[in-house]
Amino acid sequence: MPTQNGLQEGLVFKRSLRSYWVRVDEREVVCSVSSLLWKELEYPTADPSSIRPHVVGVSEIHKVSPIAIGDRVGFSDLGNGAGRIMEILPRKNSLSRRAPGPKPLEQVIVSNLDQAVIVFAAARPSPSWNLMDRYLVSAEAAGIPALICITKADLMRDPSIAAEIQNYETLGYRAVVTSAVSGEGIEAITECLKDKVSVFLGKSGVGKTTLLNAIQPGLGLRVNEVSMATGKGKHTTSYLEMFELEMGGAIIDTPGIRELGLWDVPAGDLAGLFPEMRPCLGQCRFGADCTHTHEPDCAIKTAVAEGRIAERRYLSYVKLR
Repeated sequence: MPTQNGLQEGLVFKRSLRSYWVRVDEREVVCSVSSLLWKELEYPTADPSSIRPHVVGVSEIHKVSPIAIGDRVGFSDLGNGAGRIMEILPRKNSLSRRAPGPKPLEQVIVSNLDQAVIVFAAARPSPSWNLMDRYLVSAEAAGIPALICITKADLMRDPSIAAEIQNYETLGYRAVVTSAVSGEGIEAITECLKDKVSVFLGKSGVGKTTLLNAIQPGLGLRVNEVSMATGKGKHTTSYLEMFELEMGGAIIDTPGIRELGLWDVPAGDLAGLFPEMRPCLGQCRFGADCTHTHEPDCAIKTAVAEGRIAERRYLSYVKLR
């Protein structure tokens, strides 16, 4: 399908370094990226009606890469299975993090998602609820629905895990408890993935490979090949792939992303990304200036003291600030 600029339109489903695989109809085209997409054009700040639009400067983009897995792009077909990406079509959402390093650069990990699936094991390793909260806040900031998936239910011995899951469900998050050994929850998580584009978030060792093999035989092994390649020196966000599901939909795993450094989330907006804190916003003595950490007459701290907000979740908020 051609774009308005006469380019061919396709879906970016794989990337390695600065090469991008674009799927269009039944073809796959390996594309480079136009140098124009690595620049940002600067225009005058005056009233647009009082000055003829013209470029007054060019600067480097503040991103690790302009292209993300899941992007719909317009590209020039160069023949012999090669192309050049010339434009990025508007995204409905994107999941980003602050790139490691001294410079404030954005890493757009994936785009155009239907949901973020946050995968934690019930045991081996034990769940880190603070990390769970970080993932959830990142999804909230991006406007992406989140699904919590707990694996290795057959190893669940700690009753506090069930209590934490119930707390998240009370907050409005859907949670599915699964076991590839017993088959518990496999049908439910499969139905959640059907016909949706999902990104998997979670540390290594939580059982994603086994879970994916239970959902679709061989899928986990294919995804694990990407994970193994990443472990051999390829950076997580420079080597990713989207895998289609036989039942419809697709998944993108993010091997090696242990934490998401929040991108472009002002400290004053953070409380609004915790669903249970939203009703308290604007009710503090210091209004929008309240940090909800040390001020007196803070509505959020009062809600914590009264048990309306879980203390552990509040401590996650403080840690993120």
